[in-house]
Amino acid sequence: MQTQASTGSQVVYGVHAVRELVERRPSEIRSLFVAEGEDAKGEAIGKVVAAAAKAGLSTIGKSRRELDRLTHGGVHQGVVALCAEFEYETDPMVPVTRAQEAGKTPLLLLLDGVQDPQNLGALIRSACVLGADGVVIPQDRSAGVTAATIKAAAGATSSLPIVKVPNLVRAMEQLKEGGLWMVAAVAPGQGGQPLWELDLSIPVGLVLGGEGSGLRPLVRKTCDLRAEIPMPSGLHGASLNVSAAGAVLLYECLRQQAMGQQ
Repeated sequence: MQTQASTGSQVVYGVHAVRELVERRPSEIRSLFVAEGEDAKGEAIGKVVAAAAKAGLSTIGKSRRELDRLTHGGVHQGVVALCAEFEYETDPMVPVTRAQEAGKTPLLLLLDGVQDPQNLGALIRSACVLGADGVVIPQDRSAGVTAATIKAAAGATSSLPIVKVPNLVRAMEQLKEGGLWMVAAVAPGQGGQPLWELDLSIPVGLVLGGEGSGLRPLVRKTCDLRAEIPMPSGLHGASLNVSAAGAVLLYECLRQQAMGQQ
């Protein structure tokens, strides 16, 4: 059974984000606008229009100025959708159960205080592409799934469960009881092991901190293992930003899981 909570209605824009929405969740679209006149020319917009027709959706022509107004100046690429409220999962075990039912080793991405919508979108996109089963975010002190997030995710929010929880530590404890190991991503010199020395082929929840403060102490304490990405550059204090670090860690999990299946 799925449990879900809603935020406000959404404006989704950008060719990839809107096309993904049209192909995967057409029933959520209330209105679909495309640039008219010369601005409508182009293969990318044509593919969105074709996908909409296949899904039984009509498109409405708008001037670029009107699309700019709808997106508050966002880079819409000539395509804008008004859609139903984004629906979060509220039970962190939902993506775990789906993975297990599909015969897959569960892999979740948990984010502690990522506040930049662009970073959140990039992390959701990486999680989707690199085989994660869901993303868990806290209710407070975190970016949510906004138009900017959806565009940065290139539509991956339509393909991957996004779980919003009132208490991240409690969700971590629930996942641990469900068989997942919580792995904290830490900066070099903070007591972590090189990620390739850890066994990440097991059911894992990767836990990443926010852009500035990193993991909160109780979140870090709740983790079972600490992973670091060694920095061979020799630069003092060198580190990756949270979206790049998340992609590296997710890829290592994917690699180890694939090796374990051989």
